[in-house]
Amino acid sequence: MPRRRQLETNVPWVQLSTTAADWKRADPKLLGTMLSQLHLIRAFEEKVLELAGEGLVHGPAHSSIGQEGGAVGSIVGMRSADGVSGSHRGHHQFLAKALTHVSGGEIDPRELVSGEVRTVLQRTLAEILGLAQGYCRGRGGSMHLQWFEAGALGTNAIVGGGAPFAAGNAFAQKRAGTSDVTVNYFGDGASQIGSILETMNLAAAWELPVGFFIENNLYGVSTHVSEITKDTRLSIRGQGFSVPGWRVDGMDPLAVHLAMEEAIEHMRAGNGPVVVEAEVYRFFHQNGPYPGSAFGYRSKDEEREWRERDPLTKVAREMIALGLITDAEVERVRADAQAAMNDVAAELIEADPDKPGRNRIRPELWPETDFVNVGVRGDASELDGLTVAETESHAGAWRDVKFVDAVAQTMERRMEQDERIIVLGEDVHRLSGGTNGATKGLAKRWPERVLGTPISENAFAGLGGGAALDGRLRPVVEFMYPDFMWVAADQVFNQIGKARHMFGGDSAMPLVLRTKVAMGSGYGSQHLMDPAGIFATSPGWRIVAPSSAADYVGLMNAALALEDPVLVIEHVDLYAKADRVPEGDLDYILPPGRAAVRRSGADVTVVSYLSMVDHSLEAIEQTGIDGELIDLRWLDRASIDWDTIGESVRKTNAVLIVEQGSEGTSYGGWLADEIQRRFFDYLDQPVQRVTGQEASPSISKVLERAAIARTEEVVAGLERVRAGFGGTN
Repeated sequence: MPRRRQLETNVPWVQLSTTAADWKRADPKLLGTMLSQLHLIRAFEEKVLELAGEGLVHGPAHSSIGQEGGAVGSIVGMRSADGVSGSHRGHHQFLAKALTHVSGGEIDPRELVSGEVRTVLQRTLAEILGLAQGYCRGRGGSMHLQWFEAGALGTNAIVGGGAPFAAGNAFAQKRAGTSDVTVNYFGDGASQIGSILETMNLAAAWELPVGFFIENNLYGVSTHVSEITKDTRLSIRGQGFSVPGWRVDGMDPLAVHLAMEEAIEHMRAGNGPVVVEAEVYRFFHQNGPYPGSAFGYRSKDEEREWRERDPLTKVAREMIALGLITDAEVERVRADAQAAMNDVAAELIEADPDKPGRNRIRPELWPETDFVNVGVRGDASELDGLTVAETESHAGAWRDVKFVDAVAQTMERRMEQDERIIVLGEDVHRLSGGTNGATKGLAKRWPERVLGTPISENAFAGLGGGAALDGRLRPVVEFMYPDFMWVAADQVFNQIGKARHMFGGDSAMPLVLRTKVAMGSGYGSQHLMDPAGIFATSPGWRIVAPSSAADYVGLMNAALALEDPVLVIEHVDLYAKADRVPEGDLDYILPPGRAAVRRSGADVTVVSYLSMVDHSLEAIEQTGIDGELIDLRWLDRASIDWDTIGESVRKTNAVLIVEQGSEGTSYGGWLADEIQRRFFDYLDQPVQRVTGQEASPSISKVLERAAIARTEEVVAGLERVRAGFGGTN
C-alpha cells in the first residue's frame, strides 16, 4: 500500500466573528462614523432607485442596499493614498472611500452632512445621472466611478475586469517605497473569472500589497453560488496561491473592519496579497427597485431573514446597547441622510414643463455634445520640446546595426533616461534578450525593472495598465505574439484603451505594448496575425509600425513620451536585417502625423507599413510602374498623415494599399474607406488592396506562403491598378 500524508496549505484561512467584548472595545468615534456612512450610502442608493423609477437614470442602477456593511467596514480605516477599485455594483465602495477621504475618517452622526460630504453626494449622483459636474464628467455613470484624489481608482462594468488594474496600482505603490495598499472589490460571480485567478497568482508571486475583497452576495443576477462552484466558501481561492484569507459576516461592519485591519497590516508589512470574503446580501434584484423574489429565484422568507440582519440595524443596536446613541438619534441620522439626498437631487432635477407631474434633468447640467470625443486620446502636447528628426534627411554619420539590436538599444537609452520605464512580459528577462533578442542587455543592467511574468497575458497586461494609470510608472508590456492579445482582450480594449475617455478624459495611460508579426516563420494560425486592423478600429490606442531601424528609434521614443497607450508592431523579417541608425545618442522622435515618402512617382500611390514597404519597393521596380510609395509609420486614425496621403492621391489619382496579413482582420479595409471618403473626387478608380487570404497562415510551408502577401502579390496589385487605367502607364 502506498504511504499517504495529508497535505496542508502554508497560509492561514480563518473565519472571524465579533464578540460583545469587541463592541465594547471599539472606538465610539469609529462606530459613529460607520453608522453615519451606512446611513448616507443607504439614503443615496434609495434616491438612485427613486430616480431610476422616474426614468431619470439612463442605464442600469445596480444598488448596493444590504451590502453597505462590507464596503464601510473595510474602507473606514483606510488612508486616502490607499486605492480601491470596484465592480459594476460599486456605489457603496466609491462613496465609502470618498466619504472617508473628505472627512478624514471621522463623521459625527449628530453632525452628519458637512459641506464636503454634501459635495461628494451631489457629484456622485450627478455622475450616475450622466451630468457634466460628475466625477467623470458624466461619462462613467453608475458603473465607472473614479476619483483619484480620494484613492477611488474606478469601478468596472466587466465582471472581474478590475483586478489586474488593482494589482498594477499596488505594484506602483510598492515600487514607490510606500506602505500604501490597494483593494479590489468583486462578487461571487467574478470569483471564477480568469482575470481574478491570474492576478491573484501574479500578485502572490510578486508579493504585491493588493487585497481581493469578495462580496459574496450569493447570486450572480439570479444564479445561486452553489450552482457555479463546488465550494461556496469563496475565500478558499487564495489557498491555491498561498494567499492568506479571512471569511467574515459582511452584515457585521465591525467584524469586517477587524478582519480588514489584520489583512491591511499583513499587506503594509510587505507580506503580499490577501483575500477577504464578506457574506453580504443585496436586498434588491440585479438592478432596479424590485426584490429578487419578484423574479422567482429567491423566496420572501430568505429575503426577510437577511433583512433582519441589516448592517444599519446591527450597528445602531450595538451602539444603543453601549449607551452611545439613542433610538431617537438613530432616527434623526436616517432623516438627516434622506433630507441631504432630497436636497442634492433637487439641485439636479426640476419639474418637466412638458409632462405635468413628472420630473426631468435640468437641461443646463448635461455635458456639451462636442465633448463626445474629447479625451479618447491626448493631444500629444507632451512631445513639444523634444527633438524631431526625419532620418531620411540625416546628413551626419551613420552606424551599422541589425534592426533587432536597434530595438534593444533604443530601450536601453530610454531606460537610462527615464527611471519610470519598466518592461513586463514572458521571458523578457532571459534568453539573452527574450525570444528574439529585443531586450538584450536590459535585465543585466536593471534586473528590478525587466520582469519576466507568468504566462498570463490578461494579468500582466492589466497590471501594466493599472501601473500606468497610477502615473508613477511607464510600463512596456510585451506580447510574444500578437494573437495572444485575444487572451487579454478585456484588459487591452475595455480597460487600457478606454480608461482615459471613460473616466472623463484626463486619466493619462502611458503604456507601450510591443509585439511582433511573425508571418513566414511557420508558427501557424494562432501566432501569425497582424494586429493593426483590430487596434485601428478600437478606441484609445495609437499604433506605430516601423520599417527601418532608424524609424524604429524615433517612433519608439515618441511612443515612450506619449501619455496614451501605444501599440508598437515589429516584424520578424526585419529583425535580422542589416540596417543603420544615426551616430550618437538615440534621442530623436518621429511624432504622430508623419508618414515617409520612400519613392516619388506619378502613376499610383502605394501605401504600406512594416516589412511590406520593402516588398512594395521591389514590386514597383519589377513592374516599371511609376509608383509613389508611402510608409505610414503611424497607423491609428488620430495619428495618420493625411496631408502626405492627400498630396500624393491628388497627383496619382489611384491608390494601392499593401499589407501582408489576413483579409478578414485587415488594416486596409477601414483605410480604403477613409481614403475614398476623403479623396473621392481625385480617384480615377476604386482603391485597390493587397492582403493575405481569408485564412490565417497554416503550418505547411506551402499553405503559409499562399496565405500571406509578399512581393509577387504586390506586383499583381500594381497590374490591377494599371488595368484600371486601360492598360497604360
